[in-house]
Amino acid sequence: MFVDQVKINVKAGNGGNGIVAFRREKYVPNGGPAGGDGGRGGNVVLKVDPGLRTLMDFRYRHKFKADSGKNGMNKQMTGRSSQDLVISVPGGTIVRDLTTGRVIGDLTDNGQELVVAKGGRGGRGNMRFASPRNPAPEISENGEPGEEIELQLELKVLADVGLLGFPSVGKSTLLSVVTSAKPKIAEYHFTTLIPNLGMVQLDDGRDFVIADIPGLIEGASQGVGLGFEFLRHVERTRVLLHLVDMSGMTEEDPFTNFRQINEELKKYNPELLERRQIIVPTKMDLPGSDEELKKFEKQVRADERYADFEIFPISSITHNGLEKLVARTADVLEEIPQHSLIATSDEETEKTYEFSSEKDFTIENIDDVWVIEGEKIEKLFKMTDTTHDESLLRFARQMRGMGIDDELRRLGARNGDSVQILDFVFEFVE
Repeated sequence: MFVDQVKINVKAGNGGNGIVAFRREKYVPNGGPAGGDGGRGGNVVLKVDPGLRTLMDFRYRHKFKADSGKNGMNKQMTGRSSQDLVISVPGGTIVRDLTTGRVIGDLTDNGQELVVAKGGRGGRGNMRFASPRNPAPEISENGEPGEEIELQLELKVLADVGLLGFPSVGKSTLLSVVTSAKPKIAEYHFTTLIPNLGMVQLDDGRDFVIADIPGLIEGASQGVGLGFEFLRHVERTRVLLHLVDMSGMTEEDPFTNFRQINEELKKYNPELLERRQIIVPTKMDLPGSDEELKKFEKQVRADERYADFEIFPISSITHNGLEKLVARTADVLEEIPQHSLIATSDEETEKTYEFSSEKDFTIENIDDVWVIEGEKIEKLFKMTDTTHDESLLRFARQMRGMGIDDELRRLGARNGDSVQILDFVFEFVE
């Protein structure tokens, strides 16, 4: 089964907790704080595996979680950091944040890696909080929570050459003849339901990857037929071989079919019309094909949009014209830079940071309880060791520094009111 679009959830590992500990050795009075830091949580990394061709591995597994770091230990020993979780994906995978729709990365090269979720740093032990004013602190941090994100993985087949054409025009037959690929071939529309890849090797040592992509019909740019399933993969090819049936057995004339497919490409993505196209009239071994070809060529040359397109008639059955077509395709590929194979979108892939004057927390009164929410304050709370009073006092200072105390007063909070952050409830004290 060919799977080219999946949604997954990834969670990086939390950092290990720092601890409160003191040096206790014989003949060492007042040894001081010795609590170690926690280890770093594992990142979640996507890595291109040249052995993969589809996203099938994600069909039944949608959640991925890296290991958390180990807690710190006494004698100032840092906890062990966790290994990164490496997830293999095929080349040509576009990674998108499902929440924002932003493209995070475009994985095209073998071995290329992308960190999609960063592991949390380890919490600091009490040795980090020692100062002249407080030489024996009972303060430690819990580990920083690892990032969690919903992703959409979209595969666009990476190929040098893509085969265009209506269903049953002879794309699969051509692929089977010029490569060792064995696509399914039958005398009905939409025999090809998934992209098939094959490697073409020339006698002079040159080679290229060719993709037989599901057939296209009118309305494909709106999703009719296999629609987007086809057009998604066309975006990744550098050269398009546009196959046109010359058998005369179809209701429409060849030029109408040829023009119709180009119109669908234009509606889906106007940039696709700028791709180098070679017209390949097929089934030239059938009676009447020569007359159809002459008529077709005259119509193509009369249309200024296609007048410069090269035409290479072939017969996949008798192999006539195949050698010239393959050689010319290899020549054209040498003229086109390799980087043009990559075509994601116009979306910005780099993270941008903008200053915001709005508060980074919200306060709401629910059933006489002041509920505080916000990514920053929740993260600070998760990193607070609530088992030690000094850690709680430090958290209270952080809340005051963020302006939460003042905002509670402004909203009408009074001494003794209940305040809740996540599942922790405490009293508001003036």
